Amino acid sequence: MSKIGDIVDALENKINKILQKQAVLKQTNAELEIQLEQQQQKLLEQQEEISAWVEKYDTLKMANSMLGSDENKRETKLKINALIRDIDHCIGQLSE
Repeated sequence: MSKIGDIVDALENKINKILQKQAVLKQTNAELEIQLEQQQQKLLEQQEEISAWVEKYDTLKMANSMLGSDENKRETKLKINALIRDIDHCIGQLSE
């Protein structure tokens, strides 16, 4: 009977060790999930910042071409034409 008791004790020890490892892994997983969430938030903020800089850059390109820069004149003319078409479309809708 002592062999069975020894086997049961060994099994209990192994189960306790497994439960302890599981608790540690759960804690590690929770920490990693928090880190992932923080990194995703940081990435989103960086993407928003990039979008803002791209918009500022496009505005600056348009302003430079209006001031006489030849580099982006074609793009600016196309943008102005698109804006004029949008305005004409709006006026047409308002007059109906």
